[in-house]
Amino acid sequence: MRLSKFLAKTIRDIPKDAELPSHRFMLRGGFMKQFSAGIYALLPLGMRSVSKIEKLCREEMNRRDGLEIKMPCTATKELWDETGRYDTFGKDMMKFKDRHEKPMVLNPTHEEPVVGIARTEITSYKQLPMMLYQIQTKFRDEPRPRGGLIRLREFSMKDGYSFHTSEEDLKKYYDEMHQSYMRFFKRCGCKNFVSVMSDNGLFGGRYSHEFQMISPNGEDKLLLCESCRYCANAEVAQSKFESKVHIKSKKQLSKVLTPNTKTIQDLCLYLKVDEKDTAKAVLFQNLKGDTLVAVFVRGDREVMDKKVRTLVGFEIIPATAETIAKGGAVPGFTGPKGLNLKTCYVVIDECLMQNHELITGANEVDAHYTHFSMEEDFIQETPAHFKNQIKIGDVTLVKSGDNCPHCTGGTLKEIRGIEIGNIFHLGTKYSKSMDCSYLDFQGKKQFPIMGCYGIGMTRLLPAIIEESYDERGPIFPIPVAPFEVHLCVFNRKEKNVFEASEAIYQELKLKNIDVLIDDRDEKPGSQFADADLFGIPFRILISPKTLQENSVELKYRDGREDAQLISLTEIVDFLQNKVTLEYQKYDIS
Repeated sequence: MRLSKFLAKTIRDIPKDAELPSHRFMLRGGFMKQFSAGIYALLPLGMRSVSKIEKLCREEMNRRDGLEIKMPCTATKELWDETGRYDTFGKDMMKFKDRHEKPMVLNPTHEEPVVGIARTEITSYKQLPMMLYQIQTKFRDEPRPRGGLIRLREFSMKDGYSFHTSEEDLKKYYDEMHQSYMRFFKRCGCKNFVSVMSDNGLFGGRYSHEFQMISPNGEDKLLLCESCRYCANAEVAQSKFESKVHIKSKKQLSKVLTPNTKTIQDLCLYLKVDEKDTAKAVLFQNLKGDTLVAVFVRGDREVMDKKVRTLVGFEIIPATAETIAKGGAVPGFTGPKGLNLKTCYVVIDECLMQNHELITGANEVDAHYTHFSMEEDFIQETPAHFKNQIKIGDVTLVKSGDNCPHCTGGTLKEIRGIEIGNIFHLGTKYSKSMDCSYLDFQGKKQFPIMGCYGIGMTRLLPAIIEESYDERGPIFPIPVAPFEVHLCVFNRKEKNVFEASEAIYQELKLKNIDVLIDDRDEKPGSQFADADLFGIPFRILISPKTLQENSVELKYRDGREDAQLISLTEIVDFLQNKVTLEYQKYDIS
């Protein structure tokens, strides 16, 4: 490819709103163009790299017998109503009406459309297991797009969906896909990434993993134990919490006056108690605002809202005064006893169940209960028809320094990561709700058990840049570099320079080496600056000076070796060998 005919306009100034290195370099290098917040066009350099990522992804999906399809970007409201997610997905879903006033959505994900296909095309157990995948555009009305291609509103994603006859078969395939993801990211040149336990959120299912590129610029908080290597997203991370356990001779429940004690700190000072013996209330509501979600955690801890969302099964936001009043809660003095369970969910962190001498709000101004037991004084007294309004689970935010849940003596350390892929157990949430079934070997109707597998195609490119760059620009691993070789030509108008550069360029193309030649009439400094922004692994310099020694100069973008002169007669074979050896570094057998 000739740079004079290529769409790659570089800029020298650093864009003001570009905070991340990948964002700055992709704008400055002409890899993309911004149209609005979270919406970008990929220009030829960016498209070439993303296309290489997609090719590697297809190879790994096909290795697992994946069948590539392409589903529509839009869907009807009715399709999403079948699972109830039209109302529960949240504001990320873009909704609109077509010219016939028919409610439509831009698919933010494709569980519903793929099950819409599977329920007519998969009819027998003999067809299973089956995995369908696509590389498709998604649209999510992200409220805080950031980092260029890191967090977008419109993005390209590989999403796959597998269908199975048993949990055992799904788990086997899930583990195989986990291995395929590890292979894929290594083949793309990713170095510092980890697989972590993650939140299934509103996708359903029992377990999931994220693949995170470790980066100080990452937006995701991870908790890592350096002793046993336990690692989890903060949204699901667990810890060993020590709680006081009171089993014998529980004291009588008592209501006490606690004036001006709206905070846990004020309450503990007034009653001279430890924060660990209090139950803190944090109030949320559903999106409609007709249901209060009162969450109780230990007084010295904070709530992880994503854990709460997963436990109750719907999106939550901070509660308004109106919703709080309908739920019977009194801010600053909220406790479970006395809440209106007709319009309220009560979520109790599991560690509170061990302490039968808690102090909690009495839902009266300036009043708290002492000697309170969640089990005896609340759950047992709750009428049976309201008990489904009570949820018990781990909803505590884990932080750096907490005890590891998997080993003895290990502590958790906070690190940052960029999510580059995820895999989910979905179970039968979608197949049952959409009546997607097959006949088993006895001719009985069964619902397939599903798994889901996603990779952000556009997000992976800036994530790779975030772990491989210098002050001048990106340093691409060869599998995803826009070109393999960059040919810089100085004083091209001189006959010997022109002829030598053209001969090398044509020979490299004949050897199927992906080469970019800078055939513009630009000064060396300008060519070098552009070459640094392009991040291509091998750089060849041809000038009157090098030709005096019948040679060209080879430079490595990553600086692994000093520049060296290679003779004109040897350079093409030399480069072919170098390129081959470079790819072998990423060849995962």
